[in-house]
Amino acid sequence: MTFGNNGRELLVKMLSFHHQKTPSRGGWNAAIFIIFVEVAERFAYYGLIGNLIMYLTNELHQPTAAAAKNVNMWIGLSSLFPILGAIVADSYLGRFKTIIYSTCIYFLGMVMLCLSASVVPRHYREGAYFVALYILAVGEGGHKPCVQTFAADQFEEETDEDKEVKSSFFNWWYLAIVVTATAATLGIIYIQDNVSWVLSYSVLAVVIAAGLLLFLLGIRSYRNEDNVLGSPFTTVAQVFVAAARKWSVKTGRRSDVVYYGDDEGESSGVHSKHKTLARTKQFRFLDKAMIIDEHDASSKMRNPWRLCSLNQVEEVKLVVRLIPIWLSCLMFHAVQSQLHTYFIKQGSTMIRSIGPNFRFPPASLQALVGIVIVTTVPIYDRILVPTVRKFTGHAAGITVLQRIGVGLFLSIINMVVAALVEAKRVGVAREYNLMDNPKAIVPISVWWLLPQYFITGLSDAFTVIGLQELFYDQMPDAMRSLGAAAYISILGVGSFLSSFIISLVETITRNSGERWLGNNLNRAHLDDFYWVLAGLSALFFGVYVWVAKRFVYKKVVGEASSGEV
Repeated sequence: MTFGNNGRELLVKMLSFHHQKTPSRGGWNAAIFIIFVEVAERFAYYGLIGNLIMYLTNELHQPTAAAAKNVNMWIGLSSLFPILGAIVADSYLGRFKTIIYSTCIYFLGMVMLCLSASVVPRHYREGAYFVALYILAVGEGGHKPCVQTFAADQFEEETDEDKEVKSSFFNWWYLAIVVTATAATLGIIYIQDNVSWVLSYSVLAVVIAAGLLLFLLGIRSYRNEDNVLGSPFTTVAQVFVAAARKWSVKTGRRSDVVYYGDDEGESSGVHSKHKTLARTKQFRFLDKAMIIDEHDASSKMRNPWRLCSLNQVEEVKLVVRLIPIWLSCLMFHAVQSQLHTYFIKQGSTMIRSIGPNFRFPPASLQALVGIVIVTTVPIYDRILVPTVRKFTGHAAGITVLQRIGVGLFLSIINMVVAALVEAKRVGVAREYNLMDNPKAIVPISVWWLLPQYFITGLSDAFTVIGLQELFYDQMPDAMRSLGAAAYISILGVGSFLSSFIISLVETITRNSGERWLGNNLNRAHLDDFYWVLAGLSALFFGVYVWVAKRFVYKKVVGEASSGEV
């Protein structure tokens, strides 16, 4: 009995210490533990996806086309599940608990992957393997939208110096992911090809367990504990319903008819710790939701479906503003997806020899993208940002929308360069009469592909990091996990868009005579396909510029704006 009481007292002390706010909490001392669990998950993800198609074709004996579709489907769904995970985190569990539960699910999936590749009978192996894969996708759904958001929450943003540190955090976070992905691509895939699939999956499971353990070791360092008070979607629905019910109400700028909330800074999630958002002029039809009319004035109790606070309305405006940005960036990831498909096919037909006896696989060129990012991010963060800051006065050198725009523009250049290089490759194939010999190696060096791989990495460093920061910083605090999920979903929807464009191009060209993108790459009109992607990218870029110029950054009362486009 005494032992039970002592144990209970010890548990209470640990929990009270965990929730106690101390000045030493947060910052890089806390973020580093969160980075550990993210690095572990990314190591496992890239160690799995990097060679997944080879396991499906060589071990499970699936046709190449079916295996490719299964890989694309898994990537796409893994990028869409985070939306559900974000809803669970923001509405019910909070980010901290969601990270723990989702990492446990991910570990379970990895253990099942090991078992399916070893002890499961061969005639059940395919089914067991796919069950394990989609358990991993569920784990990713909870992990992806929460980890980066929870890590970013460890940093204050009260002063310009705080904002510089947080902006730098996004750069170094992405750098850690890229280094991890490169290490997994080289190390785990070597084990899979030369040692054992089971051993490689076992290593990934151990890494996940180690990452979770390190995350838990940092529990005393974390700040911004989750205070979940219901679904943020309720606030969004309330604002639209209230605005619709007051459609005939005239909107003005007189503060005496505006409802500011029962508590200062009332918002969609937490009250007192949230900042008061400044009133903006965009989407004025939503302002009707915060106007106090005669019905509201005569009511003893506020009806939240008829009267919303200014903060609630402005938070909904934040979400609405990000939707056009999300749509205009889809084509970027459709272009980036060529890295894993047609870039590799191009390289497979070219000379890849180093010395007389060694020829490297075409997929290994993807490591060049990681090298470019690893090189670019420190230069950007330590040299470019301080230099540009002297001229612009902006804490991050350039605004986050400008950073995204640079990457989008580079993706257009990337497709133009890829089209020109492919035209050169086909020209050499025609010169040597290899047009109808698709398995022949065209006498042109694979290093001709270096520019497009380099630009892919450069555009990634600008746009991807920029999107991460934008969808974190510009979302309401109570919906930041959903913001991370929205950014991640661009990858999934962009992959689906790429598949749709390929199918559409195949259908149109098949009906018009000569089919594009056939098995014979020499007659596949791949250069023309790249020009199509360049044209579509330019169209989407034009839309993005139009949207970005009209974008209004989050404005907090008493603080300077985040910047203008």
